[in-house]
Amino acid sequence: MDNVALLISSLAEAAPPQNYSNHLKALWWAKKNNWDKAHDIVQDGKDPGSSWIHAWLHRVEGDEGNASYWYSRAGKEKPEMSLDDEWLLLVSHFMSLQA
Repeated sequence: MDNVALLISSLAEAAPPQNYSNHLKALWWAKKNNWDKAHDIVQDGKDPGSSWIHAWLHRVEGDEGNASYWYSRAGKEKPEMSLDDEWLLLVSHFMSLQA
């Protein structure tokens, strides 16, 4: 099972795996439709990864202006891909750092 499938299969649980980074925990909670919990995890992060997830969360929310600000903080361009595709990209990226 690849890392993305592993995270997706863990969504049946009540909480994310303890060994996940905060980045992965935020993405996990977001996929469980708990935007507030995901946002709480990354909102105070100073690193580019937290800013990237923060930007994506504001895209999910529909706040494009705020999303643009956070993409800039992350050193990223706002993508043209769907929210689901970007979520998969984010999970792949942060799972590769976890390994």
